[in-house]
Amino acid sequence: MHPMYEKANKALEDAVIAMQTVLDPLAVGLLESIYQKCLAHELELMGHRVITEKQVEVNYKGYKFKENLRADIIIDDCAILELKSVDGPIRKEFVAQLLSYMRLCDMPLGMILNFGATSSARKKRLIAPGVLVDEEMCDCDF
Repeated sequence: MHPMYEKANKALEDAVIAMQTVLDPLAVGLLESIYQKCLAHELELMGHRVITEKQVEVNYKGYKFKENLRADIIIDDCAILELKSVDGPIRKEFVAQLLSYMRLCDMPLGMILNFGATSSARKKRLIAPGVLVDEEMCDCDF
């Protein structure tokens, strides 16, 4: 198991609570950037360290360079949140984007939070491949 798994799992549990806290007064229909700022603030109020951009090293055939990763929210350097504000279900390209971020940052867990969807299509939790012994990749709804 990834050494940051338990910490990341707690961070994502708090992210779900923070999302609901943000949605209660704001509701759906706003810009993603508004939800990002409010969610980051809520997570900080809960005691989490939050960053919205992280520099990562990319190694392509021995060519190494640093690039700023524009992940929406990184919590405690162990979990990534990818935020959306779209009507409808979480799409496969959102999942692929988050899995790429998780791989580049070596983070065991991530979550897509869709502020524009109904409650049944609002969140998807992703576990990086190889994190759990019995599963290659698991993506499960909370």
